[in-house]
Amino acid sequence: MRKKVANYFLLSLLLFFSKTLFAQDTWDLRRCVDYAMANNITVLQADVQARQAALQTKLARGQSIPTIGFNTQAGYQFGRNIDPTTNLFTNQKIFFQSYTLQGNITLFNFFSIKNNITASQKDEEAYKLGVGKARNDIALNVAAAYLQTLLSLEQANIAKAQIEQTTAQLENTKKLVNAGSMPELNAAQLEAQLATDSSNYISALGTADQNRIQLIALMNLDESTPFNVATPDVDKIPVPSLSELDPAYVYQLAISTQPLQQSDSMFIVANEYAVKSARGAMYPALSVFGQLSTNYSSTYRQYFTKANTGNDTLFSNTAGVFSLIPRNPSTVIKQPSYFNEIGNDNFSQAVGLQINVPILNGRQLRNSYERAKLNLENSKLQLRSDNLTLQQNIYTAYSNAVSALAKFNSSTKAVQTQQYAYDLGTKRYNIGLMSTIDYITLQTSLTTAKINQASAKYDYIFKMKVLEFYKGQGVQF
Repeated sequence: MRKKVANYFLLSLLLFFSKTLFAQDTWDLRRCVDYAMANNITVLQADVQARQAALQTKLARGQSIPTIGFNTQAGYQFGRNIDPTTNLFTNQKIFFQSYTLQGNITLFNFFSIKNNITASQKDEEAYKLGVGKARNDIALNVAAAYLQTLLSLEQANIAKAQIEQTTAQLENTKKLVNAGSMPELNAAQLEAQLATDSSNYISALGTADQNRIQLIALMNLDESTPFNVATPDVDKIPVPSLSELDPAYVYQLAISTQPLQQSDSMFIVANEYAVKSARGAMYPALSVFGQLSTNYSSTYRQYFTKANTGNDTLFSNTAGVFSLIPRNPSTVIKQPSYFNEIGNDNFSQAVGLQINVPILNGRQLRNSYERAKLNLENSKLQLRSDNLTLQQNIYTAYSNAVSALAKFNSSTKAVQTQQYAYDLGTKRYNIGLMSTIDYITLQTSLTTAKINQASAKYDYIFKMKVLEFYKGQGVQF
């Protein structure tokens, strides 16, 4: 009864893991990589940086566009102030309003603006190449996680095949026990081995599920999305020979094709133009300006002379002669309308040339120039560092590929040897010439050899794909 309960429990666990892993939507490597490139957070952050660089380019271009500004202000003056229309001191309460429209355009500044625009454009290109690097990195990481998931599924399949072999051998042993050809101990030992094999299978399925979860995390895919990796025929994955991937040859291709190296080179060009721009900013700049302005004041008045009409005044002199003397003209004071005051009476215009000569500004321009030169030097050092790292990675990848190939060949030979020993042992066990413990040991050794072979095979394929990646061919499957 206890054995039946244990077997039922193991069967339930196997069914649970099988449904979790296999009853889901199937994703091949290309679909995984494409989704990760479009949704991985690191890639999205690199894209945001590229868009920020594009905004900086627009800002740099804007420096060559005329600046135009408009402002207005209104309010009341109290106490002793200057009348904005007469420029005379007054103690009256005044309501005032002013309007100003002014513009400025730089005519020449020793190409500082032009070089700054070019530097920003090169920075933008460099950040766009950085997006390509992020895409390449995530593609390589997804490929590694994908192969690791395939390996864990392969190991689960090996463990499942082990269960089937042990089950078949247990049934055959029970027949021999019932016939009296073998002791009952042999069947009990195989039942114990079957329980161990089932436990190993459950562990393998759990490992496969964990690898699947890690792959989903790399892709930034929601965990609730139906997902299961496709299981292609690994033997049909194209793998080039090592002779085609000489590390020196691969390195020469990589320094001109890898996005990181291209991005570093573009940053150097950008910093060269930034140095020219900073140097030009230390020299005089010529610009042209224009301004339209007007204002209104509640105390503004117009004064003009108006001749009097009507009869002239009659006067007489001492000689008794009378004469007509015209009346004196009168002075008329008038407050103009709001729109007449701001549109005609107080409207002024100005246009001219302006030269800005930086003399003393707290070394700001000089420091900007020296900082730009240091940035250029640092970008050159960064390219050298990344090239050295790239070269080291390529030679390391080649060495790893050579070792992985040797390990795969060795593990393949081990499987052949263990399979031959297991076949011989099965024959000896069936006729009673081998103990159950020795037979189980042979079986375990064969399973271990197959797992090692599968691990070596996937490791070798990935190492070769890394070399292909550095060659500039991307992740090919």
